[in-house]
Amino acid sequence: MKIIKRNGSEVPFDAEKIRAAVTKANQAVDESARMTALQIDRITESVVISCGELGRSPSVEEVQDMVEHQIMAHGAFEAAKAYITYRYTRQLIRQSNTTDDKILSLIECSNEEAKQENSNKNPIVNSTQRDYMAGEVSRDITSRLLLPRDIVEAHNEGIIHFHDSDYYAQHMHNCDLVNLEDMLQNGTVITGTLIERPHSFSTACNIATQIIAQVASNQYGGQSISLTHLAPFVQVSRRKLRNDIRDEAVQFGVTLDDDTVAKMAENRLREEIQRGVQTIQYQVVTLLTTNGQAPFVTVFMYLNEAKDEQEKKDLALIIEEVLRQRIEGVKNEKGVWVTPAFPKLIYVLEEDNITDDSEYYYLTRLAAKCTAKRMVPDYISEKKMLELKGDVYTCMGCRSFLTPDRFTDAGIGNIANAKNYVPGKHKYYGRFNQGVVTINLPDIALSSGGNKEKFWRIFDERLDLCYRALMCRHKRLLGTPSDVAPILWQYGALARLGKGEPIDKLLFNGYSTISLGFAGLYECVKYMTGKSHTDPEAKPFALDVMNYLNDACKKWKAETNIDFSLYGTPLETTTYKFAKCLQRRFGIIEGITDKSYITNSYHVHVTEKIDAFSKLRFEAEFQALSPGGAISYVEVPDMQNNIEAVLQVMKFIYLNIIYAELNTKSDYCQNCGWDGEIEIVEDDGKLIWKCPNCGNTDQNTMNVARRTCGYIGTQFWNAGRTQEIKERVLHL
Repeated sequence: MKIIKRNGSEVPFDAEKIRAAVTKANQAVDESARMTALQIDRITESVVISCGELGRSPSVEEVQDMVEHQIMAHGAFEAAKAYITYRYTRQLIRQSNTTDDKILSLIECSNEEAKQENSNKNPIVNSTQRDYMAGEVSRDITSRLLLPRDIVEAHNEGIIHFHDSDYYAQHMHNCDLVNLEDMLQNGTVITGTLIERPHSFSTACNIATQIIAQVASNQYGGQSISLTHLAPFVQVSRRKLRNDIRDEAVQFGVTLDDDTVAKMAENRLREEIQRGVQTIQYQVVTLLTTNGQAPFVTVFMYLNEAKDEQEKKDLALIIEEVLRQRIEGVKNEKGVWVTPAFPKLIYVLEEDNITDDSEYYYLTRLAAKCTAKRMVPDYISEKKMLELKGDVYTCMGCRSFLTPDRFTDAGIGNIANAKNYVPGKHKYYGRFNQGVVTINLPDIALSSGGNKEKFWRIFDERLDLCYRALMCRHKRLLGTPSDVAPILWQYGALARLGKGEPIDKLLFNGYSTISLGFAGLYECVKYMTGKSHTDPEAKPFALDVMNYLNDACKKWKAETNIDFSLYGTPLETTTYKFAKCLQRRFGIIEGITDKSYITNSYHVHVTEKIDAFSKLRFEAEFQALSPGGAISYVEVPDMQNNIEAVLQVMKFIYLNIIYAELNTKSDYCQNCGWDGEIEIVEDDGKLIWKCPNCGNTDQNTMNVARRTCGYIGTQFWNAGRTQEIKERVLHL
């Protein structure tokens, strides 16, 4: 068994340290009030047993809480007082410098929490360490100086989660939809260099990757681009290639008719599209931005976004090549084709690609093959999105959706000074999200003790806490000059503001959003009703909770003219944090706090047996009530030899739910060449990854790809998320 120290490092559990600490506290009191050696042994044994029952490595703080509880349970209140006094004294000493130990443990790669903080960051490389070191300083400043004390305490206790506090000290926003069309068509500036309109598709792809890298380095969340914005450059290249071929024919004294020229140009054009798409894929995978990871970028593929039929056909050529290259994958250090995490792909299911006889159904079949092999693309239903949002547009990298455009209809106009602005046309590219604060729903339920009247009263208190925390995020952005990130605010990615101009007008009137996240609806409902929210008797309460959250967002929006929106949080490390906090405050409650994770957003619990179609149908109703962002998934076995079944699920998505995905597995053991599923097994109380073929447990010599929060992770996960992955049941 292991224990996690305060600096984040993980060391072997030593029961003798517990016995020594209790003995020391015992000796500090009058002899008449002291415990016997047998009592101290029993306290030690009880704490060891409690730690073992957690099913994960406890933290030092958790162990000390258990020790306090056991001393008092033995009636040794004087010894307990001495032990508590000692803890408090040590805490005051530690608070004199809150960052040194953590930074040193980061540098020495002994911080287990950092190793598992982000499944797409490698904590060993210098760039990631530099980002984490800066993050520790930012967290320290944020908690001591920038945020109100009650918000900091609520965050630390897991009552709420103030996301990305490691970036809060800077004036940075979360995620966005990059206005790539404006930047490519009208030019941009990158590090002081003017980048003019490209004269070929391949050049446009190259510029796009530079823009992606620059945007990623100036914000902390995901970004999305649309392939539609690259499609016009296919025609640019086509014209150029035809002229080149004619010139070559003249040089060699050859006469070519127009049909021959066109055919030759199309062949060369295919090659250029292949090179351009490869540029995007490989540069995104190999780029390391200033935060130590590949750009968190989503690529949107929507045929009906094209302006005319020719552009639509050219867009289809690009989509086809993107899917073919993703099916192939990328080579790992051993030269084996594996699944990359990014770019994330989203494919829109629409009228002209969803039925067997539709013009672009061949693309949908290709997408199904890609999903079966590489877990992407995800799918957006044009039908359901038009029905529920009125427009079809991509989400941001982590699933966050903008609110439907309202500032255009309100006559506010081109406040971002975009050069591709069309009066009266709804606008999505160039818009962004200000930040996220997540509410812990199971904590509200447990705090109420199951009393519904008390539940709603506590709910109001927690919502007020979230509102004030979100307003801190908003106010942190107010007054931000465009100069802090020229690529974003001055050169077209989000706006073309003047030098020194504040971004304030982009924070109101619905141009940007701000997100109230939620987590653990399943556990909340289970505690309050005794049933899963899939049960017809419990579902009404679950819907009441969702509506209550949405009503709060509507109220805040009306009061502030800021677009608050409800967001199904993609918990990664926070699922473990929330679970640990619930266990510490309420103990182990079967079916509620007995896991090292809580359920993401409104999802059906990962252990609940339900078929794919029933799950998607059920979650569709809750996804509609999570307008600020949500994704549903079905867990499936290897489907590479059953593409027809994948297509059936895709058609069901088109008819029933806005945004969904299929989760499969894509692994490779570098030791023995095993390309089946790498297993999760328990070893000395800890979950580890193990090759079932050769027994390899070295994470550095295996490639494991799992979808965890709507996106694929490849750098492994913390204990809570690992347990959640292990316990997932198949839905198909």
